[in-house]
Amino acid sequence: MMSALRAAALSLVLGVAVAVPSAMGATATTPAADPAAKQIEAFHVALLDTMKRAKELGVQGRYKKLEPAVDAAFDFGAMTQLIVGPSWSAMSPADRKSVTDAFRRMTIANYAKNFDGYAGEQFVTSPQVQERNGDKIVSTQMTAPGKAPISFIYRLDNKQGSWKIADIFLNGYVSEVATRRADFASTLTSGGAPALVQKLNSLSDNMLH
Repeated sequence: MMSALRAAALSLVLGVAVAVPSAMGATATTPAADPAAKQIEAFHVALLDTMKRAKELGVQGRYKKLEPAVDAAFDFGAMTQLIVGPSWSAMSPADRKSVTDAFRRMTIANYAKNFDGYAGEQFVTSPQVQERNGDKIVSTQMTAPGKAPISFIYRLDNKQGSWKIADIFLNGYVSEVATRRADFASTLTSGGAPALVQKLNSLSDNMLH
């Protein structure tokens, strides 16, 4: 089971190595008092509960169960804008919404598909929450009995009045935003927003069947 979860973790952000935001010059608070860390911990609680009920729920049930937790935890607008890059400014409001909605669906489908069982895994949050350039950096590890931990570092922004995930770094350096941007650049160049929406929805459909 842990091998499958490792593959799941890698599938979320694998592809492009980008340095995680440095903690140098940052201040730190403890997770118990920090709203950004509380946001991550609440998401992990929902993820673990879904993993424990994975077989009972099935992939569609896991999607429905995770949907509100993912919506609460992620800033999909900020993530999608960064993934699209310069093309974002030329998109119509309708295209921006369509791409954001499709990326949201793919993200939830990815968690629902890949976190499909439980073998004693736990998420541990670092006692140091970094503040840098207006964002917060929350470091966590997914542990399991007898296995090396997998590190997830979350960058959160406060653009919507609460702390939400704007990027995830696997093992401290693989950025999901950078990975997705590289993956989707050619699709955007060749077909614009409609082609990207089609690709994202196709990826989601494959994961949910």
